[in-house]
Amino acid sequence: MIKRLRKKFILISAVTVSAVMILLCAGVNAANYVSETSGLDRIINTIIDNRGRMPEPEKKDIPPSQSNRLSAPGDRARFDRETPFQTRFFVIYFDSSGQVVNYNLDKIAAVEDDEIDDFAGIALSHGEGFGYKDGYRYKVVKQDDGSGLAVFLDCHREMNSAANLLAVSVLVTVICIALICVIIIILSGRAMEPVIQSDLKQKQFITDAGHELKTPITVINTCLSVLEMEVGKQKWIDKAGAQTEKLKNLVNSLVTLAKSDEGREIDAEEFCVSDAVAETVGSFADFAAQKGHEITADIESGVILSGDEYGVRQLISILADNAVRYSDEGSGIAFSLRKHKKGVLITASNKCASMADEDLPKLFDRFYRADKSRSSESGGFGIGLSVARGICENHKGYIKAARTQDDTVEFTAYLSSI
Repeated sequence: MIKRLRKKFILISAVTVSAVMILLCAGVNAANYVSETSGLDRIINTIIDNRGRMPEPEKKDIPPSQSNRLSAPGDRARFDRETPFQTRFFVIYFDSSGQVVNYNLDKIAAVEDDEIDDFAGIALSHGEGFGYKDGYRYKVVKQDDGSGLAVFLDCHREMNSAANLLAVSVLVTVICIALICVIIIILSGRAMEPVIQSDLKQKQFITDAGHELKTPITVINTCLSVLEMEVGKQKWIDKAGAQTEKLKNLVNSLVTLAKSDEGREIDAEEFCVSDAVAETVGSFADFAAQKGHEITADIESGVILSGDEYGVRQLISILADNAVRYSDEGSGIAFSLRKHKKGVLITASNKCASMADEDLPKLFDRFYRADKSRSSESGGFGIGLSVARGICENHKGYIKAARTQDDTVEFTAYLSSI
């Protein structure tokens, strides 16, 4: 349990930090993209407002505070005085029929005359508005008479800058996530230390209490047997004996559950799981018949499993006892075993109309009984399925319950070879 809790803590912390770092990286790059695009659009709009040319810097009557700035017509944007000399662009003019009537390549050297038709086709097919094409940011503007112009602004430098920022930010994000995950893994042990100590004390208490209770329970049983020999068989002695036996079973179950929670390594050995399941199911045939149930078993023969044979037999006993106790009157109980992946798949099914769907996930909780009307006289203590889950987890497997057709509840347990 502690290992699972620690893994969840590490997973949740790592996912949370990773999500924050990824969102931060995405936010920085998105903001940079918006900023770069906005700056390019302002330059393009300034060129369009100036009839396809970049406005020249004013050289006279410039206030000292504005000596390094350039005002664009229409006050669309304000640029550095070097902007006209650093901006590379070209303009294509076309008539209402879409034919190129003029173009200006004075501010760019990377575009030849024979490429104008290709760029004009891109602009006309796009229509009015902004767009990107092959390292150029462009805008198409049309007049009322259908004629217009397209301004193509070279943005290779901005795109390279954005790509470099993206690569660096992604690399930094990955490195930071890796370092943080390592730190989380290292420090998770300290964070879980109070929980570990509390859990260890709880398990130790259960184990110690179990051992301490076994002696008085044995003494009581012995005294009841002696008393019965002296006074004869009486119902009060029988009831006391039955309750003492239940108390003994409860203590044994608690100790077993505490040991399974410790997650200790199993002394695995190869055994024929087919024979183990068949024998255990068969031992419940008479008990089931007394309760009006028939047990059937569909066991694949010759299946070998590396694991804890005693634990597997205990798992089958828990499932069989649970099925006999809670099956609808006169209904059958079915077991099956199949080889599955690197282990085996065991199923146990029985009809139980009183079982609600919301109770199924809770069946493996400790001391949980779906039928509240049942007491420990007719049912168990609600520990058996918790022990079954521990056995499956010790075999690197799982157990689950689901409702199938005709009010049938099916338990599926997967055990892997260890």
